[in-house]
Amino acid sequence: MGKSAPKAPDPKETAAAQTGTNVTTALANAQLGNVNKYGPDGSVTYSTNGSKQFRDPTNGAVYDIPQYTQTTTLSPQQQAIKDQTDAAQLNLGQLANSQSSRLQGLLGTPFTLNGLPAGGDASKITAPNYQQFQGGPDLKTSYVDDFSKDKQAVQDALMSRLQPSLDRDRAALEQRLANQGIQIGSDAYKAAMDDYGRTSNDARTSTLLAAGQEQSRLAGLSRDQATFGNSSLQQMFQNKNTTTGANNSLQDQLTNAQLAQFNAANTQRQLATSEKFAERNQPMNEISGLLSGSQISMPQFGASNMPSIPTVDYAGLVNQKYQSDVNAYNQKMGMTNGIVGGLFGLGGKLIAASDERVKKDIQKVGKANGHNLYMYHYKGEPDDAPMRLGLLAQEVKKKKPSAVVKMPGGLLAVDYGKALGA
Repeated sequence: MGKSAPKAPDPKETAAAQTGTNVTTALANAQLGNVNKYGPDGSVTYSTNGSKQFRDPTNGAVYDIPQYTQTTTLSPQQQAIKDQTDAAQLNLGQLANSQSSRLQGLLGTPFTLNGLPAGGDASKITAPNYQQFQGGPDLKTSYVDDFSKDKQAVQDALMSRLQPSLDRDRAALEQRLANQGIQIGSDAYKAAMDDYGRTSNDARTSTLLAAGQEQSRLAGLSRDQATFGNSSLQQMFQNKNTTTGANNSLQDQLTNAQLAQFNAANTQRQLATSEKFAERNQPMNEISGLLSGSQISMPQFGASNMPSIPTVDYAGLVNQKYQSDVNAYNQKMGMTNGIVGGLFGLGGKLIAASDERVKKDIQKVGKANGHNLYMYHYKGEPDDAPMRLGLLAQEVKKKKPSAVVKMPGGLLAVDYGKALGA
């Protein structure tokens, strides 16, 4: 329906056109870039020196590629300096040649390091003999005795002294009560004996406490003895540990002294060897210096501010235009197909006023089922109103008269169901 799809570009023609564009652009850039330069120290000029041919493999086209020659010319002053420099280099080269005869005797003598001081002897470095201090003192962690037997002995001794006194006091109390006429079993007798019993108990309790105090005293003495012994053992251990550390530190100092002697001998050896090599290499370095000479400086020019013509992507532009045409075609076809599909969906409904006489701004946009499709405005509508899509009744009547009906007033209308149907 409508205008046919755009034709794809010929790849060979596109490649040939791209090659021609690239070659001509490169030649133009070469002409722009090969700028003759002139300065106070000299000049650099470019000239063509024949050409080479390049054949395009795609279409056989032959291109002539010019060849360029760059010529550097010194100013008279710089040329004079160069002549003097060349002469000086020649003199230095001749001097170096004459001095090189000395190398025959120098290089003919075998190079030896005899007579140089010896380096350090690692076999004379003795390993440090460290002392290992193992284990600590066996400290006392418990009492040897709880002194319960001593407590009992003290308690028995005190009780043996206390009991006769208590017996005498009881006898004296009973006699005193009898003298006072207080009978045994009376309340007064019982009260007096109760007081005596409490006094006796207090005396016995004091005796027991004294025995316990004696046991605590003896335990404290044993504890103090163990603490003193442990402190003495710890002090002896610390003294021995300090002595061991001092001996090991002394071993380190002895080893470091041996290493210092070893390194000093090696340093002396290295310095003597370097001097030996310098003595041998110095004549050769002098000759090398004479041969190097000095170089004349070439003229220096600033960069030329020349434009560069970019290469045109001809193939890309051709392909881009082709894709743009295809997209436009597809968009137009999609829009037309969508509208035509909508017209087909109208079924048997009549589209009033399809008469060409009531339309304006008529533009042909495609075809549908053999009939031309048009965009248009109705007469009387403003020019900026959305355009309508449809058929012209006069054209439909020529191809399918049954799809055209006459409306009141003589205007023609189209039955789209009949006109666009199968």
